[in-house]
Amino acid sequence: MFQKEISKEEVAQLALIQYEGPVNIIDSMEKFHEAIGPILDEPVLGFDTETRPSFKKGKVYPTSLIQLATPDCVWLIRVNRIGYPRELKDLFASEERLKVGSGLKDDLRRLTSDVRFNPAGFLDLQDYVEAFRIEEKGLKKLAGIVLGHRISKSQQVSNWDADRLTEAQVRYAATDAWICLEIYHRLRDSISSGRRHFNP
Repeated sequence: MFQKEISKEEVAQLALIQYEGPVNIIDSMEKFHEAIGPILDEPVLGFDTETRPSFKKGKVYPTSLIQLATPDCVWLIRVNRIGYPRELKDLFASEERLKVGSGLKDDLRRLTSDVRFNPAGFLDLQDYVEAFRIEEKGLKKLAGIVLGHRISKSQQVSNWDADRLTEAQVRYAATDAWICLEIYHRLRDSISSGRRHFNP
């Protein structure tokens, strides 16, 4: 049974966690074609996007980065460099492969304004956790409740269009997609372990 909510103070007391595994930065079509096979082999992927922050009212930038994660590997696809290859659009329109993220409404709205596709196969943790009576919606608090760890959001408003991403940006971006997958798997495991008696 998961607690319904958690305070900022409680989250602050938790140990910090970040993704420490291999990260593949996809900034050319050659790298994309090397990566897309292993990506498409995965039935479930963690998903997130990053966009250059705007500090001017009314100014909105297109998506800079798309993150796709497995438990053991993360791909950072710099769509500001390579655009949206057909295989990537097909993945986002596929009902066969689950893409798990948090707060997907804004991400998908921006993506579909960047490029035409019909989103399918996306699961938003903000909706999914309701079946577990969890009332929190933010990813940081969900990580605290479900995983018992906190994640850093310090790089959220950094420049995602920079020529070269810093190591801090890479780890932050990778963690955001990976943690969504970890939360999803922990929730699913709680069902099969008998702590829950239904199948959301």
